[in-house]
Amino acid sequence: MPVGMIYARRLAVLTASAAVTATGLLATAPAAQAAMPTPVSAATARTYLAALTVKAEGSSTGYSRDLFPHWITQSGACNTRETVLKRDGVNVVTDSSCASVSGSWYSEYDGATWTVASDLDIDHVVALSEAWRSGANAWTTAQRQAFANDLTRPQLIAVTDNVNQAKGDLDPAEWMPSRTAYRCTYARAWVHVKHHWNLSVDSAEKSALQSVLNGC
Repeated sequence: MPVGMIYARRLAVLTASAAVTATGLLATAPAAQAAMPTPVSAATARTYLAALTVKAEGSSTGYSRDLFPHWITQSGACNTRETVLKRDGVNVVTDSSCASVSGSWYSEYDGATWTVASDLDIDHVVALSEAWRSGANAWTTAQRQAFANDLTRPQLIAVTDNVNQAKGDLDPAEWMPSRTAYRCTYARAWVHVKHHWNLSVDSAEKSALQSVLNGC
């Protein structure tokens, strides 16, 4: 066999061997961080934002978290909170009641990593009271329940508990994640949710969202 052909065959074998090795490394690598549903693109979010009704924020009169029933059962013994914890974590182990007993969670808002589920809250990206003041006050209880447990849109995410509590019911004109690398995703998610649920925005909120989305 000519020398050139022998060299070509050896090169092919080495290349194939390297590919197998790489595949093996990938197979044993740590699982990737899971995440909430991917929000619409920045371009789509800008289009959605332009279509939202702009008006002064409504009153909180009559608001109660009890008007947004959560966390509801999603599957078997698993409620919405436990479902999101399992979705957003890595190597999450649950007990017979679906409570997370071990795992690792990366909080996108502040970049902290936690290994105890009680250190995490499930944030409603668009807070329940914010939704109330933006149009949800006119919804049925069934609609509010669907909103409060929405796993299809980018509305629920596991984050550091005190960060979620600091956010409270503030909109993007008043609060954004301290981790600047996540602000584009957050703005896209906020607009995605408000557009799907036909909620209004106030002028300061819209301006803040436009500023973030224009930089995405």
